[in-house]
Amino acid sequence: MQWLFQLFGWCLRNFSPAVFYRQTQLVLPTNDFFPGKVDSVQGMAELVFNRVAEYSGMSHWPWEVAEQSRCHLENRLTLPEGAGQAFSGDRQLLTLNGQDLLMLYDHRHIGNPEALIAGFAHRLGQYLGHTANEPIPGGEENWSQATEVIAVYLGFGLMFANSAFVFPPGGCSSCGTAVSRDNALSQWDCTYALAIFAVLKDIPLGQVRPHLKKSLRGYFQRCIADVRSREKTLQDIRDAAGIGQEQPVAGRVQ
Repeated sequence: MQWLFQLFGWCLRNFSPAVFYRQTQLVLPTNDFFPGKVDSVQGMAELVFNRVAEYSGMSHWPWEVAEQSRCHLENRLTLPEGAGQAFSGDRQLLTLNGQDLLMLYDHRHIGNPEALIAGFAHRLGQYLGHTANEPIPGGEENWSQATEVIAVYLGFGLMFANSAFVFPPGGCSSCGTAVSRDNALSQWDCTYALAIFAVLKDIPLGQVRPHLKKSLRGYFQRCIADVRSREKTLQDIRDAAGIGQEQPVAGRVQ
């Protein structure tokens, strides 16, 4: 689990700690966070993505939402100059030589909103990861896993834990694949990363636990206890990012 702590420290050093503590929130899979409904698949994807980008502090980047089967090339490395997170109300639209960054989605995930949200958040994490000044912990071979942690850091841990595909008893690797998402981290790693997020943000346990799938609730509670027992590691993360221990937060995890 130490690598997950290293990733959170890396995120705080390379992205805005102020955004994390003052703006980033635990995004819930509820209608309050994702209101509205449209009839078309493309319209629904755009509606959901706009919310994901807003909660990530990246809605000012130039985006084009497209279904992945219609795209043969991915714009992964070319980013707008000055790209990064920004506070709400203090954003200028970034430009990229008249071109938008591709945000791809799988149309099959329209029926699985948490997988759709996680997919968008993961791709945002990939783009944001390319703005970092430090090499990613663990090296480029861990890129997919690390960028999922970035997405948890952005507030989408519930979606990652809940939508991580788990093979059913018997090992049927094709069952349910129409709506499952490809995940680099296990549901257990996602849940532990969510616990780090919750402790760093002092988010009450009762705000998280009811939205986790039942099979992960007890494990999450144990993760919270384990993360909180590692106070030196947490303080080292804060110190390396130039952050004091006390931050303006909503409440304490209990």
